Amino acid sequence: MSLDLKGKVVVITGAGGVICSTLAKSLAVTGAKIALLDLNVDAAKVVADEIVANGYIAKAYKVNVLDKTSIEDAHAAIKVDLGECNILINGAGGNNPKATTDNEYCAFEKDVEKDFFDLKEEGVKFVFDLNFIGTFLPTQVFAKDMVGKKGCSILNISSMNAFTPLTKIPAYSGAKAAVSNFTAWLAVHFSKVGIRVNAIAPGFFVTNQNRGLLFDQDGNPTDRTKKILASTPMDRFGEIDELVGATHFLLDEKAASFITGVVLPIDGGFNAFSGV
Repeated sequence: MSLDLKGKVVVITGAGGVICSTLAKSLAVTGAKIALLDLNVDAAKVVADEIVANGYIAKAYKVNVLDKTSIEDAHAAIKVDLGECNILINGAGGNNPKATTDNEYCAFEKDVEKDFFDLKEEGVKFVFDLNFIGTFLPTQVFAKDMVGKKGCSILNISSMNAFTPLTKIPAYSGAKAAVSNFTAWLAVHFSKVGIRVNAIAPGFFVTNQNRGLLFDQDGNPTDRTKKILASTPMDRFGEIDELVGATHFLLDEKAASFITGVVLPIDGGFNAFSGV
Protein backbone atom coordinates (compact mmCIF):
# COMPACT_ATOMS: atom_id res chain seq x y z
CA MET A 1 0.00 0.00 0.00
CA SER A 2 1.33 3.41 -0.96
CA LEU A 3 -0.54 6.38 0.49
CA ASP A 4 -0.62 9.45 -1.74
CA LEU A 5 -1.60 12.68 0.03
CA LYS A 6 0.14 15.06 -2.34
CA GLY A 7 -1.19 18.57 -1.90
CA LYS A 8 -3.43 17.69 1.04
CA VAL A 9 -3.22 19.50 4.37
CA VAL A 10 -2.90 17.30 7.45
CA VAL A 11 -3.46 18.95 10.84
CA ILE A 12 -2.09 17.07 13.85
CA THR A 13 -2.65 18.05 17.47
CA GLY A 14 -0.20 16.89 20.12
CA ALA A 15 2.31 16.86 17.28
CA GLY A 16 5.35 17.36 19.50
CA GLY A 17 4.80 14.06 21.26
CA VAL A 18 6.40 10.73 20.47
CA ILE A 19 3.41 9.16 18.72
CA CYS A 20 2.17 12.10 16.69
CA SER A 21 5.61 13.29 15.66
CA THR A 22 6.24 9.83 14.21
CA LEU A 23 2.92 9.92 12.36
CA ALA A 24 3.66 13.44 11.11
CA LYS A 25 7.02 12.43 9.62
CA SER A 26 5.48 9.40 7.93
CA LEU A 27 2.67 11.46 6.40
CA ALA A 28 5.01 14.18 5.17
CA VAL A 29 6.67 11.58 2.95
CA THR A 30 3.31 10.99 1.22
CA GLY A 31 3.37 14.56 -0.08
CA ALA A 32 1.04 16.09 2.50
CA LYS A 33 1.55 19.53 3.98
CA ILE A 34 1.76 19.02 7.74
CA ALA A 35 0.47 21.49 10.34
CA LEU A 36 1.98 20.57 13.70
CA LEU A 37 -0.10 21.84 16.63
CA ASP A 38 1.13 21.65 20.21
CA LEU A 39 1.04 23.68 23.40
CA ASN A 40 4.79 23.03 23.55
CA VAL A 41 5.51 24.78 20.27
CA ASP A 42 9.26 24.25 20.62
CA ALA A 43 8.74 20.48 20.48
CA ALA A 44 6.54 20.90 17.43
CA LYS A 45 9.16 23.12 15.78
CA VAL A 46 11.80 20.43 16.19
CA VAL A 47 9.56 18.02 14.27
CA ALA A 48 8.74 20.63 11.63
CA ASP A 49 12.41 21.45 11.13
CA GLU A 50 13.26 17.79 10.60
CA ILE A 51 10.48 17.36 8.07
CA VAL A 52 11.53 20.47 6.15
CA ALA A 53 15.20 19.45 6.26
CA ASN A 54 14.19 16.23 4.51
CA GLY A 55 12.56 18.19 1.69
CA TYR A 56 8.92 18.10 2.76
CA ILE A 57 6.42 20.71 3.96
CA ALA A 58 5.57 21.36 7.60
CA LYS A 59 4.98 24.21 10.00
CA ALA A 60 4.50 24.37 13.77
CA TYR A 61 1.78 26.29 15.59
CA LYS A 62 1.31 26.89 19.31
CA VAL A 63 -2.18 25.71 20.27
CA ASN A 64 -4.05 24.98 23.46
CA VAL A 65 -6.63 22.35 22.48
CA LEU A 66 -8.78 23.35 25.46
CA ASP A 67 -9.08 26.94 24.21
CA LYS A 68 -11.28 27.30 21.14
CA THR A 69 -9.94 30.77 20.37
CA SER A 70 -6.41 29.38 20.29
CA ILE A 71 -7.53 26.66 17.87
CA GLU A 72 -9.39 29.14 15.68
CA ASP A 73 -6.33 31.40 15.51
CA ALA A 74 -4.21 28.46 14.35
CA HIS A 75 -6.91 27.47 11.87
CA ALA A 76 -6.83 30.91 10.29
CA ALA A 77 -3.03 30.87 10.08
CA ILE A 78 -2.93 27.38 8.57
CA LYS A 79 -5.41 28.38 5.85
CA VAL A 80 -3.06 31.19 4.84
CA ASP A 81 0.17 29.20 5.16
CA LEU A 82 -0.85 25.77 3.85
CA GLY A 83 -4.50 25.77 2.83
CA GLU A 84 -7.72 24.26 4.16
CA CYS A 85 -7.59 21.11 6.28
CA ASN A 86 -8.21 17.78 4.54
CA ILE A 87 -7.21 15.42 7.34
CA LEU A 88 -7.30 15.97 11.10
CA ILE A 89 -5.46 13.77 13.57
CA ASN A 90 -6.57 14.41 17.14
CA GLY A 91 -3.47 13.34 19.00
CA ALA A 92 -3.44 15.69 21.98
CA GLY A 93 -4.11 13.85 25.23
CA GLY A 94 -2.49 11.95 28.03
CA ASN A 95 -2.70 11.23 31.72
CA ASN A 96 -1.58 13.20 34.77
CA PRO A 97 -0.39 12.09 38.24
CA LYS A 98 -3.14 14.22 39.79
CA ALA A 99 -5.71 11.82 38.33
CA THR A 100 -3.83 8.62 39.22
CA THR A 101 -4.23 6.50 42.35
CA ASP A 102 -1.28 4.86 44.07
CA ASN A 103 -3.17 1.64 44.75
CA GLU A 104 -4.95 -0.74 42.41
CA TYR A 105 -7.55 -1.93 44.92
CA CYS A 106 -9.44 -0.18 47.70
CA ALA A 107 -8.02 -1.61 50.90
CA PHE A 108 -7.24 1.51 52.96
CA GLU A 109 -3.56 0.68 53.15
CA LYS A 110 -1.72 2.88 55.60
CA ASP A 111 1.25 3.43 53.29
CA VAL A 112 -0.83 4.69 50.35
CA GLU A 113 -0.55 8.45 49.89
CA LYS A 114 -3.30 8.84 47.28
CA ASP A 115 -6.25 6.51 46.84
CA PHE A 116 -9.53 7.01 44.98
CA PHE A 117 -10.98 9.15 47.76
CA ASP A 118 -8.00 11.50 47.62
CA LEU A 119 -8.32 12.35 43.92
CA LYS A 120 -9.17 16.01 43.37
CA GLU A 121 -11.84 17.14 40.96
CA GLU A 122 -9.48 19.49 39.15
CA GLY A 123 -7.02 16.69 38.37
CA VAL A 124 -9.71 14.35 37.06
CA LYS A 125 -11.33 17.16 35.08
CA PHE A 126 -8.02 18.18 33.51
CA VAL A 127 -7.31 14.66 32.21
CA PHE A 128 -10.85 14.14 30.96
CA ASP A 129 -10.93 17.51 29.24
CA LEU A 130 -7.49 17.12 27.69
CA ASN A 131 -8.49 13.87 26.01
CA PHE A 132 -12.17 14.39 25.20
CA ILE A 133 -12.65 18.17 24.94
CA GLY A 134 -9.19 18.28 23.34
CA THR A 135 -10.64 16.09 20.58
CA PHE A 136 -14.05 17.76 20.45
CA LEU A 137 -12.90 21.37 19.96
CA PRO A 138 -10.32 20.82 17.17
CA THR A 139 -12.91 18.71 15.34
CA GLN A 140 -15.44 21.54 15.60
CA VAL A 141 -12.98 23.99 14.11
CA PHE A 142 -11.21 21.97 11.40
CA ALA A 143 -14.02 19.71 10.18
CA LYS A 144 -15.72 22.76 8.66
CA ASP A 145 -12.99 22.77 6.00
CA MET A 146 -13.81 19.18 5.03
CA VAL A 147 -17.59 19.25 4.62
CA GLY A 148 -18.60 18.30 1.10
CA LYS A 149 -15.08 17.48 -0.10
CA LYS A 150 -13.72 14.14 -1.26
CA GLY A 151 -10.91 12.29 0.47
CA CYS A 152 -11.29 13.96 3.86
CA SER A 153 -11.10 12.13 7.15
CA ILE A 154 -10.53 12.44 10.87
CA LEU A 155 -8.39 10.08 12.92
CA ASN A 156 -8.70 10.09 16.70
CA ILE A 157 -6.23 8.53 19.11
CA SER A 158 -8.05 6.28 21.54
CA SER A 159 -6.46 3.65 23.79
CA MET A 160 -6.81 0.09 25.01
CA ASN A 161 -8.15 1.69 28.19
CA ALA A 162 -11.28 2.49 26.19
CA PHE A 163 -12.07 -1.24 25.90
CA THR A 164 -11.12 -2.32 29.42
CA PRO A 165 -10.12 0.27 32.02
CA LEU A 166 -6.74 -0.12 33.63
CA THR A 167 -6.25 0.18 37.35
CA LYS A 168 -4.99 3.45 38.85
CA ILE A 169 -6.05 5.73 35.96
CA PRO A 170 -9.85 6.23 36.12
CA ALA A 171 -9.97 9.62 34.40
CA TYR A 172 -7.77 8.60 31.48
CA SER A 173 -9.66 5.35 30.96
CA GLY A 174 -13.02 7.11 31.04
CA ALA A 175 -11.83 9.87 28.72
CA LYS A 176 -10.49 7.44 26.12
CA ALA A 177 -13.78 5.51 26.24
CA ALA A 178 -15.46 8.82 25.50
CA VAL A 179 -13.10 9.39 22.55
CA SER A 180 -14.02 6.00 21.09
CA ASN A 181 -17.71 6.69 21.53
CA PHE A 182 -17.30 10.14 20.00
CA THR A 183 -15.50 8.59 17.04
CA ALA A 184 -18.54 6.45 16.28
CA TRP A 185 -20.87 9.41 16.79
CA LEU A 186 -18.87 11.61 14.42
CA ALA A 187 -18.71 8.86 11.81
CA VAL A 188 -22.50 8.78 11.66
CA HIS A 189 -22.90 12.54 11.89
CA PHE A 190 -20.50 13.24 9.00
CA SER A 191 -21.49 10.23 6.86
CA LYS A 192 -23.55 12.31 4.42
CA VAL A 193 -20.91 14.98 3.79
CA GLY A 194 -17.92 12.87 2.78
CA ILE A 195 -15.92 12.78 6.02
CA ARG A 196 -14.79 9.42 7.35
CA VAL A 197 -13.97 9.24 11.07
CA ASN A 198 -11.95 6.45 12.65
CA ALA A 199 -9.57 5.90 15.54
CA ILE A 200 -6.56 3.84 16.45
CA ALA A 201 -6.27 2.37 19.93
CA PRO A 202 -2.62 1.85 20.82
CA GLY A 203 -1.82 -0.79 23.36
CA PHE A 204 1.35 -0.40 25.36
CA PHE A 205 4.08 1.75 23.89
CA VAL A 206 6.81 3.38 25.96
CA THR A 207 6.49 7.17 25.84
CA ASN A 208 7.71 10.03 27.98
CA GLN A 209 4.35 10.17 29.74
CA ASN A 210 4.22 6.56 30.92
CA ARG A 211 7.91 5.73 31.30
CA GLY A 212 7.80 6.39 35.05
CA LEU A 213 4.99 3.87 35.48
CA LEU A 214 6.72 1.20 33.43
CA PHE A 215 10.33 1.44 34.64
CA ASP A 216 11.97 2.46 37.89
CA GLN A 217 14.76 5.03 38.17
CA ASP A 218 17.36 2.38 37.37
CA GLY A 219 15.54 1.31 34.20
CA ASN A 220 14.21 -1.93 35.64
CA PRO A 221 10.66 -3.02 34.75
CA THR A 222 8.07 -2.27 37.40
CA ASP A 223 5.46 -4.73 38.64
CA ARG A 224 3.00 -2.95 36.37
CA THR A 225 5.20 -3.70 33.35
CA LYS A 226 5.32 -7.36 34.31
CA LYS A 227 1.51 -7.46 34.46
CA ILE A 228 1.20 -5.71 31.10
CA LEU A 229 3.56 -8.07 29.32
CA ALA A 230 1.91 -11.08 30.93
CA SER A 231 -1.38 -9.89 29.42
CA THR A 232 0.07 -9.15 25.98
CA PRO A 233 0.28 -12.35 23.93
CA MET A 234 3.12 -10.96 21.81
CA ASP A 235 5.03 -10.47 25.08
CA ARG A 236 6.53 -7.06 24.33
CA PHE A 237 5.80 -3.37 24.10
CA GLY A 238 4.93 -1.95 20.72
CA GLU A 239 7.33 0.13 18.67
CA ILE A 240 6.01 3.57 17.73
CA ASP A 241 6.60 2.87 14.03
CA GLU A 242 4.07 0.05 14.30
CA LEU A 243 1.30 2.67 14.46
CA VAL A 244 2.17 4.02 11.02
CA GLY A 245 0.72 1.27 8.84
CA ALA A 246 -2.71 1.36 10.46
CA THR A 247 -2.75 5.15 10.29
CA HIS A 248 -1.90 5.18 6.58
CA PHE A 249 -4.52 2.52 5.90
CA LEU A 250 -7.34 4.36 7.67
CA LEU A 251 -6.44 7.65 5.97
CA ASP A 252 -6.23 6.08 2.51
CA GLU A 253 -9.38 7.02 0.62
CA LYS A 254 -8.95 4.10 -1.78
CA ALA A 255 -7.99 1.37 0.66
CA ALA A 256 -10.42 2.38 3.42
CA SER A 257 -13.15 4.16 1.45
CA PHE A 258 -15.96 2.16 3.09
CA ILE A 259 -14.50 2.19 6.59
CA THR A 260 -15.81 4.70 9.11
CA GLY A 261 -16.60 4.56 12.81
CA VAL A 262 -14.05 1.90 13.71
CA VAL A 263 -11.57 1.88 16.59
CA LEU A 264 -8.63 -0.27 15.53
CA PRO A 265 -6.59 -1.91 18.32
CA ILE A 266 -2.83 -1.98 17.80
CA ASP A 267 -1.92 -3.89 20.90
CA GLY A 268 -0.08 -7.16 20.35
CA GLY A 269 -3.23 -9.08 21.23
CA PHE A 270 -3.87 -7.41 24.60
CA ASN A 271 -7.56 -6.79 23.90
CA ALA A 272 -8.08 -10.34 22.63
CA PHE A 273 -6.48 -12.04 25.64
CA SER A 274 -8.78 -13.27 28.41
CA GLY A 275 -5.97 -13.84 30.86
CA VAL A 276 -6.33 -17.60 30.69
